[in-house]
Amino acid sequence: MVNNHMYKLAYYLTDGIYPKWSTFIQTITLPQSPKQQLFAQVHESVRKDVERAFGVLQARFAIVKNPVRTMAKEKIRKIMRACIILHNMIVEDERDGYSMRYDISEFEEGASSRTSEVLNANPTLNEIPTILNNIFPNRNDLRDRQTHERLKNDLIENIWNKFGDED
Repeated sequence: MVNNHMYKLAYYLTDGIYPKWSTFIQTITLPQSPKQQLFAQVHESVRKDVERAFGVLQARFAIVKNPVRTMAKEKIRKIMRACIILHNMIVEDERDGYSMRYDISEFEEGASSRTSEVLNANPTLNEIPTILNNIFPNRNDLRDRQTHERLKNDLIENIWNKFGDED
């Protein structure tokens, strides 16, 4: 629900290389109005924070680097939550100075071609098609430019209503 309009698909903040589909919301490259300027500022700020957070998690946990298209949504949620909790525990531990007691260089890895992706013993099971067709039951819903524009305009209005009066 955005700006009192119901949307049936999630949306993702993206940069300009993604198509104008109903699930991808790009920033406004040349914002003209104060509403568009605020939207562009908030969009870039949030997208940058999310990218930075995922970069940290990917650097620390190999499981976050690998594709998850065939995993159930609940399993992905639990993995991400566990990685975030572990990351926060590590940061807290390092903040308290405990990392100074140990030589952590023995645990650090250089560049590696290893992966944590688990392959099934049956090679045909490793070629399971992605479940994207189950996630997006109607291809037209996904690629609907009108929904994209309506959602983007609703997001612009929503951000303006929440933060537009702040100076």
